[in-house]
Amino acid sequence: MKGDTISPLHDNETPPVRKADRSGKLGVWRRFINQWDYQLMILPSLAFIIVFSYIPMWGVLISFQDYNLFKGFGASPWVGMKHFQMFFESPEFWNIMRNTLAISLLKLAIAFPAPIFLALMLNEVRNMAFKRIVQTVTYIPHFISWVVVSGLVFSMLSADNGPVNDVLQKFSLIDKPINFLSIPEYFWGILVSVGVWKEIGFGSIVYLAAIAGIDPALYEAAALDGANRFKQIFLITIPSISPVIIIFLILGIGNILNAGFEDILLMTKNLTNGIVMPYAEVIDTYVYQMGIMNQRYSYATAAGLFKSVLSVILLFLANGIARRLGKASLW
Repeated sequence: MKGDTISPLHDNETPPVRKADRSGKLGVWRRFINQWDYQLMILPSLAFIIVFSYIPMWGVLISFQDYNLFKGFGASPWVGMKHFQMFFESPEFWNIMRNTLAISLLKLAIAFPAPIFLALMLNEVRNMAFKRIVQTVTYIPHFISWVVVSGLVFSMLSADNGPVNDVLQKFSLIDKPINFLSIPEYFWGILVSVGVWKEIGFGSIVYLAAIAGIDPALYEAAALDGANRFKQIFLITIPSISPVIIIFLILGIGNILNAGFEDILLMTKNLTNGIVMPYAEVIDTYVYQMGIMNQRYSYATAAGLFKSVLSVILLFLANGIARRLGKASLW
């Protein structure tokens, strides 16, 4: 503007420091102090993660040792990759990997899209009373302990007056009761089906929240263009929530070796059901059996570390592929 001049700097004069530059160094700490009440609320969770997730990481060292409980970390001899080699060469290795991958892939193929379908269907319900009833009924199983759920499954599938066998016999679909939990080939289907029933409602909460954030004007414009509700789902709803779906898919691929522990442990009556164990033994239950029951700590830790490293690799691969395709990613 007219009359505005900028005076030149003298040789011994330093340029003025901007307020943003001066406060930038202490900006993080100032925000931390200003939000001290929020940070205080985070501290218990942070302490929980450090104590139960980060500090126990030192325990992976025993996978490279012949660990002795009485000698401890320092005095136990180092053996390198001995326990990893023993795990890879064990006769149970391929059977365990088959069960782990089969159960995980079934869960990814069935249990992963199930909450999405439920959320899409609930979004189309216009009767709010019916919608709330369905949501409540589907949410409740998530809060039921697996101990209770496994007991319900044993009662439902029992060959002695079990409701499932009674219904099948009443409709003449079977001649005599079937002990479903004693047939190894049925175990994968039963485990995945029970898992879907237990988690489908709770898993749909995130997708319902994502659907609620979609601009209603998009649906109005699609309706003016002649798109029915079915087309609106595929042209508006699913593309709008696709970033959330991709994020959960990446996490699901990263957890593909986590076939389950508590559900399998209880469904096999704490690994005592030897009939179905050829189809039920996964890495987590194998680690539990070797480490806790057989006290082979180094061997069990090696098996667990193998699963964790492979899971991290799968997570990075899935995230990298999603990022290269231009989709949502974790980082």
